[in-house]
Amino acid sequence: MRKYFYSKLREYLDLYIRPDDRIAEIDAKGAQEGLKFQNHLVLPAAAPDGTKPFEAITAFRPDYVLLNGNIHYEVDIQGFLQDLRIGMLPATRVIIIFYSNLWRPLLRLASALGVRSETPEANWIAPEDMRNLLLLANYELVREETKLLIPFYIPLLSYLANRFLAPLPGFRLFNLLNIVVARPFGYPAVDRAPAPSVSVIVPARNEAGNIEAAILRTPAMGPDDELIFIEGNSTDNTWETICQLQHKYKSRRTIRIDRQEGKGKGDAVRKGFSIAEKDILMILDADLTVPPEELPRFYHALVSNKGEFINGSRLVYPMEKQAMRFLNLLGNKFFAVMFSFVLGQRFKDTLCGTKVLTRVNYLKLASHRKYFGEFDPFGDFDLIFGAARMVLHIVEVPVHYRERTYGSTNIDRWKHGLILLRMLRFAAARIKFI
Repeated sequence: MRKYFYSKLREYLDLYIRPDDRIAEIDAKGAQEGLKFQNHLVLPAAAPDGTKPFEAITAFRPDYVLLNGNIHYEVDIQGFLQDLRIGMLPATRVIIIFYSNLWRPLLRLASALGVRSETPEANWIAPEDMRNLLLLANYELVREETKLLIPFYIPLLSYLANRFLAPLPGFRLFNLLNIVVARPFGYPAVDRAPAPSVSVIVPARNEAGNIEAAILRTPAMGPDDELIFIEGNSTDNTWETICQLQHKYKSRRTIRIDRQEGKGKGDAVRKGFSIAEKDILMILDADLTVPPEELPRFYHALVSNKGEFINGSRLVYPMEKQAMRFLNLLGNKFFAVMFSFVLGQRFKDTLCGTKVLTRVNYLKLASHRKYFGEFDPFGDFDLIFGAARMVLHIVEVPVHYRERTYGSTNIDRWKHGLILLRMLRFAAARIKFI
């Protein structure tokens, strides 16, 4: 039982913990058994004099602090979490693993029969208690999962139950493991002056009539922003227009331009991000259906640390009559529900093109992009999937959605809808059904 249990637990943690991440684990009476990571520091829960190992955690500068069962043994859980937070960096995540109260009788029976070690848990708390304790200790809950319907190996049955049934509503109530990921709250996103500047990436294919408006209407947010236009194999004079307007407005704005070698918005976004130099990266669709005037809302949400990945939502305010066709609206709502289930964080609009994150987080995300494949033609989903895997706190900013005033959409609803279904299936296999 023990070997199978820890092998499954390691599978679940590997979703969050990448090979180059630094892990500090506080030993909860041998709970680290079977868990070994590449950059892994295991610390005792307390020194002989009773002091906690929080200074060692600060010195190690971990990406994750792992608490595997600790809350079952802590006399003061809130106090422990508050003290732990002092030793954590703003970007550090704490992973808390604890057992479901429904399994208490079975685990005690297993201990009595010698199937598991004799480690009687003192505290048995519900997920609701955990959420409340995190709030009181000044943490923000980012992700919450339940796993492991059958914690021992039964050929075929364990595989089917734990991979395909355990994540489903109804079955989740009976899972053994609760896995919570939280971040310390109350730190600024960029702790330095002056305020961070922004690289606004504008992918532009057949958008010649929108380029000047994008330049004139995009407000200044940081002290030294830059606009980066990436032209994408246009059949109109988009590239010539970008070149002319760069020269025209060079005394007023920092405008950088380039042309993509590949195809699709995703390739253009990645090209723009690769040459961006500012602290914050922002995407603005060149069709201007999301008004550039609303970009400061994304900026302030990130800088004030309301979230770490800011996603636009077009489905809150009434949209202009021709802004989105009815079938497209239904598709957006369907994919929002499905991706929210798979990713473990709420999405109302996964297909809004405006997305914002720090350059530091993007570079971390991009270094592990292959985990989800590299077939996203939109540039939205490898960002969303990567942000979910990094357990970035995702926040949606409602935006107004306008009709296109120039050109026609580059989206093929049926072709791209099939691609989205493929991506949904792929993400489900990598994140939810593991």
